[in-house]
Parts: sequence; C-alpha cells; structure tokens
Amino acid sequence: MGPVPRPNRRRQPTIRDVARHAGVGVATVSRVLNDSTSVSEDTHVRVRLAMEELGYRRSQIARSLSVGRAHALGVVAPFFTTPSVIERLRGVVEQLAEHEYDVVLFSVENPQQRADALRNFARHHRVDGLLVISLPLADDEVEALRIDHLPVVLIDVGHPALPHVVIDDVRGGELATEHLLAKGHRRIGFVGDAPDEALGFTSSERRREGFRGVLRRAGIEPLDELERRGRPGRAEARELALSLLAADEPPSAVFAASDLQAFGVLEAADELRLRVPRDVAVMGFDDIEMAAVMGLTTVCQPLYETGARGAALLLAALAGGSEPVEELKELSVIERRTT
Repeated sequence: MGPVPRPNRRRQPTIRDVARHAGVGVATVSRVLNDSTSVSEDTHVRVRLAMEELGYRRSQIARSLSVGRAHALGVVAPFFTTPSVIERLRGVVEQLAEHEYDVVLFSVENPQQRADALRNFARHHRVDGLLVISLPLADDEVEALRIDHLPVVLIDVGHPALPHVVIDDVRGGELATEHLLAKGHRRIGFVGDAPDEALGFTSSERRREGFRGVLRRAGIEPLDELERRGRPGRAEARELALSLLAADEPPSAVFAASDLQAFGVLEAADELRLRVPRDVAVMGFDDIEMAAVMGLTTVCQPLYETGARGAALLLAALAGGSEPVEELKELSVIERRTT
C-alpha cells in the first residue's frame, strides 16, 4: 500500500477515497462496511486498514441505510440545462457529497417523461429516495409513492403530505413591482410564461399575481396590452418583448418572470436601440450567475440553498422519517444597472 495521502482539510474522507487507497472498488468497500461474507479476509483487512489510515468515519445516515438499498438518490426536474435548475442541483450534489450516495438525474420536458420518471424511480427500486424540483405532484401520485415506500422531498413546489422547500412567488412579484414603482415607473410591462397545464408550472403566474396586486394597490389598473406570455426561455422572451416595446405606447419598465426572460427583454431593447434604464428599465427574477455579469436588477431567490436544504430534508427522512414540514426561504431585491 502506498503512502498515506495528506487529508483534504475542507472535507472528511469518503467511501471513494477509501476505495482508491485500498485499491478496490466502491462496491467492495460497501460490502466490507456491511460485513458481507463475500469479501475475502485479506481484502477485508486491507479496506479496514485504509479506513484507519485515512481517518474515515462512516456517517450515521449512511450506516442506517446500508442494507438492501440502492445507494442512490433520484432527482426529477424540468429542463436540466436552465441555469436556475443547475444552481439548485449544485446545492443538492454538494449536500449529498459526504453521504456516499450516487445521484440519478431525470430531466422532464413533457408529461410522458414526467409520468415515466415517477413510475420508474418508485417501482423499480432504482433509488432510496427522491427529490422533485418545480413539478407539482397530485394527491394520487403522492399516495402511489407512499405505497411504494419511497421517501420524497419537494423543492420549489409544495404538497401538504410531503416535506418541501419553497419561496413565496407572489411576494417575489410584489417586491419586483414595488421596486419599479419606487423608481417612478407607472406604466410597467410583464413578460412571463404562458400557463402550463401539462407540467403544472405555477411560479410565473404567481409572480404575475403579485405584480398585478401591487399595481392595483397603487391605484394602477393592470393592462393586458402591457403583458406578454409564452414559452419559457430567452429567445421566446426576446420576441415577446419586441412586440411589447415597439407598441405605440410602450411601458417604461418591464418585469420579467425569470432572469433568462429578462435577458431576452434586454436583447429586444438593444435591437430597438432603447437605452436601459433611461428608455426602459428591466427587472428579472432568480439572480442566476449571469445576472451579475449582465448588471441585471433582479429578485434574488436562494437557488443553491433550496437545493441543499431539500437534500438535507431527504437525508433526514431516510435516516428515520420526517414530518411534512414546509420551509419558506426569503427573497430580496438586488439592484444593478438595469433599473
């Protein structure tokens, strides 16, 4: 066996570190941890020695889940390539990194994929637990998962029977609109998602609800002519914003229901040679990494933190069960150059 590597001060050694040091596979280390008789005495001693030399300490969560489990957790989420989902996944993966779990990802872009993901993860024992991001679950789906004894935690969407981590999207829409009103804008446009009955997304509509509510309380009647809704994404938002900003009476400010859509609005403004924020102010939602690069004023939601917290709730559920708690994360306005 080679010299003992200097331990990484930022993390404890993992099962993979032990496997590399002992010159065996991760599955062999797992069998040693579970006292399997299929491992030779020589290999058993070598793995135990590697644990001692590295200072490996098995987590209580992993120990309680070791027998008859897949050692994998599933994540079901829409459109994995979107920056907000990627940031949540980063929180999930880093939270799980020290708990000896693989992560199985299932991207959902249509109703059939959504149904397949829930069915396959639950019925084929591919994972020990499931995180569902941004996809509302119906009561019958929750009951089916309960019957299959699959622990589930929701992120960015709630259900009274399941632990979940959410934000208040209505309040987020209110914060964005209050900020634009405070800047002196009275004719404010909105660019967001069309209602999605197929996958059940609700965040954009709830942000629009907050937007319209604040306008009414300020004595401003929301106007349909100042709203554009379509498919999510930057390119679609650009086309929607072009029609909005080229109108005879365009808005002086636009609230977009996501940062990606706000980038589309900025592209449209540039194409129409409008100065931001002098001719039109632009407000986003999410505070993804590129928002700071673009100087976008936005409503910041804790994407990484909600992912990490959802994973922590799932680990707690696996370790001994958890109540269907709701955790509500705070929002804030990050002001940059676009307002």
